[in-house]
Amino acid sequence: MAILKIARMGHPILARKANPVADPTTPEIKRLVADMIETMIDADGAGLAAPQVHVPLQVVIFQAPSDRTAADRAEGNLSEEEHYDHTAPLTVLINPVIEILDPAVEEGWEGCLSVPGLRGLVGRASHIRYSGVDTTGRKVQRVARGFHARVVQHECDHLEGVLYPSRMQDLSKLLFESEVHHWLAKNDAHAEAADQT
Repeated sequence: MAILKIARMGHPILARKANPVADPTTPEIKRLVADMIETMIDADGAGLAAPQVHVPLQVVIFQAPSDRTAADRAEGNLSEEEHYDHTAPLTVLINPVIEILDPAVEEGWEGCLSVPGLRGLVGRASHIRYSGVDTTGRKVQRVARGFHARVVQHECDHLEGVLYPSRMQDLSKLLFESEVHHWLAKNDAHAEAADQT
């Protein structure tokens, strides 16, 4: 296994559509997935898509362990609505398909290994079903809500050549990670003042 170089925003690989994987069971795909897992863990990410490591194939991996999402909530990176169904096991998803089960959109803070140092408030479908296959060719299908749904949609966007800033409705909510707590404190103060009037 190897830690792979992560492409950053602006690299052409991140702006193109990824190709379907013809045979997910090949040694090359299994090696790619193993390297992606090692790379994601090394970078402390919640997910990674093959285009982020310079491979234009429809392969994503993700995880949302409960300790990770609890820390994100404590730092203000998850909304109250995202508290439910927030965990996802380490998942390999090849040739994924997403079906929106509820058109309701939830805003939540996102970061990306290809957009280091920034966070943005992004609206995502709150309830989805996703499917694909793993490296054994076995079908993977789950229903997801909250942070779990957000991670899947974020990673699958990479397969379409989309980075989260292009999903944002308000670019004034694209912040350096080091400044998010200032933005949250300011908005909490505005909310308290509004409640008192």
